[in-house]
Amino acid sequence: MIAKLLIANRGEIACRIIRTARAMGIATVAVYSDADAKALHVRQADEAVHIGPSPAAESYLVGEKIIAAAKETGAQAIHPGYGFLSENAAFAQAVIDAGLIWVGPKPSSIEAMGLKDAAKKLMRAAGVPVTPGYEGEDQSVERLKSEADAIGYPVLIKAVAGGGGKGMRKVDAAGDFEAALESCRREAKASFGNDEVLLEKWITSPRHIEVQVFGDSHGNVVHLFERDCSLQRRHQKVIEEAPAPGMDEATREEICAAAVRAAKAVDYEGAGTIEFIADASEGLRADRIFFMEMNTRLQVEHPVTEEITGVDLVEWQLRVASGEPIPLQQDELSINGWAIEARLYAEDAAKGFLPSTGPLTHLDLVGDRVETGVEEGGEVSPFYDPMIAKLIVHREDREAAIQSLALDCSEVICWPVRTNAEFLWRALEHEIFRSGEMTTGFLEAESDALLPTGEPSAAALQALTDHFLAAADETSPPELVGLRLNAPKAEPLMKFSIGSATFDHRHQWHSPHAGRHVEEVEEGVLVNDLGTTFVATIARNETAGVHAHDGDILAPMPGKVIAVHVAEGDPVTAGQRLLVLEAMKMEHALTAPFDGLVAELSASEGAQVQVEALLARVEAPAED
Repeated sequence: MIAKLLIANRGEIACRIIRTARAMGIATVAVYSDADAKALHVRQADEAVHIGPSPAAESYLVGEKIIAAAKETGAQAIHPGYGFLSENAAFAQAVIDAGLIWVGPKPSSIEAMGLKDAAKKLMRAAGVPVTPGYEGEDQSVERLKSEADAIGYPVLIKAVAGGGGKGMRKVDAAGDFEAALESCRREAKASFGNDEVLLEKWITSPRHIEVQVFGDSHGNVVHLFERDCSLQRRHQKVIEEAPAPGMDEATREEICAAAVRAAKAVDYEGAGTIEFIADASEGLRADRIFFMEMNTRLQVEHPVTEEITGVDLVEWQLRVASGEPIPLQQDELSINGWAIEARLYAEDAAKGFLPSTGPLTHLDLVGDRVETGVEEGGEVSPFYDPMIAKLIVHREDREAAIQSLALDCSEVICWPVRTNAEFLWRALEHEIFRSGEMTTGFLEAESDALLPTGEPSAAALQALTDHFLAAADETSPPELVGLRLNAPKAEPLMKFSIGSATFDHRHQWHSPHAGRHVEEVEEGVLVNDLGTTFVATIARNETAGVHAHDGDILAPMPGKVIAVHVAEGDPVTAGQRLLVLEAMKMEHALTAPFDGLVAELSASEGAQVQVEALLARVEAPAED
């Protein structure tokens, strides 16, 4: 067994690998860039080695530095995690050539699945169903156009070396083909250094189904069932679940068997994923599920497979890399319950998913299983993937899992970095997702219903009002604030500053605001609004008096009178400061509504007053 492991990655996956390695008694070595000097994975590892500047191209993507760090620390093996160098066959070979153990598939397997056109030919020969299309060597515009016409529109142009949604174009009509091809090739060349493309038939009701496979050096290959990753935004997965909704046993058996054939065709070792596109226009059927590609590494969404099978896939990786056989045979694996994962990203969904970086002054994540590489007090760096965490739940059935995960997303607190938590909550609560009939276009098609407004809801404002009133009135319980003898209970109008905006809210007694967590923080009062976090203060307002009648100056909230600037009988002008009320550690100036005389002054310096208490009355001068 491996005694010391270097993890050639960062963030949540590095922390995830460290956890399993520690449980197995394996010492760990972290690598880090300048930006990650204080990162969580660096502190959790037994040792850490600095490998360069913040940009990944100068640190995490420099294989020579990583191998040198392994040798320097005496690590026997390197685990690449996912992303960065995890599917780089040349790096894998360099690790092996350096006399180290590569925790992953053989370089030849990575190469075989690295180019989509060659992989599809290989899969077709292995009896794996492949999407109708063209993967030929003739890359002339004329031949590609002819093949597209024969396949039938809409057709998809894909870069053979593509990934992450880059180098892909959907073409709806023959007249659009050449322009789309030119654009696709230009992007592919810039992103991957290779402008060759393949063509695929566009699936009109696509579901993304993938199968987890695992092989060892003893010739064993098993599958650990399927996952559904159809909830995607711009070809990036957002919510994943296992098993796939609507998957019957016969279809599952056929598609999982095809995945095992695919892995055996490349003599696969370690963890891998066979990705399929399903035409779900008539439900999930084996004859309408086609191979897309193979990811020759651990997947971001691997926890949902772990939850339904009870298997630690990282432990399996380390054991297989050490030369052991797969711990379980196919007939020993089964599905137990339902698991769903949501990816929490540092992005402002209300503003077009703009990246949000900076300090995590406030961060609170709840759930059965939270995989993260950051913590409160840390920060989100602009140099790397913006994922803050993965929230995973496991329940007896899909409905219970959805309800639990939606609740977890709605309780995310993150400030001042913005997240997509409310967007996730809205997606999980949507009737199409709950029905299990979503396609890969669901998030785009339903964006109007899924995008947060970026403003606090009435329930959040109500929660803030309750908090401010209760905190300001230290002598009366909230239910008595605003109660006046022989008069209806007052409903004070509160004005909040949230960012650069101001929001008015008239307090409603006994109005529900379930799920809105409120707490005082250094910056003001924090409220969680279904996953979106706001920090509010009482707006400073030179006309903050509540005017029951034209000249009545009423207290806008419970507080203490800290200054009185006028006396009865004094002449005043519109806007002149009459007195100052202190509430919630802020000063609120109350001013004259018009020119006139102070006819009555009920307030005195140092007095505690209730909401809408009469503090002063201004009368207009008598007309001649």
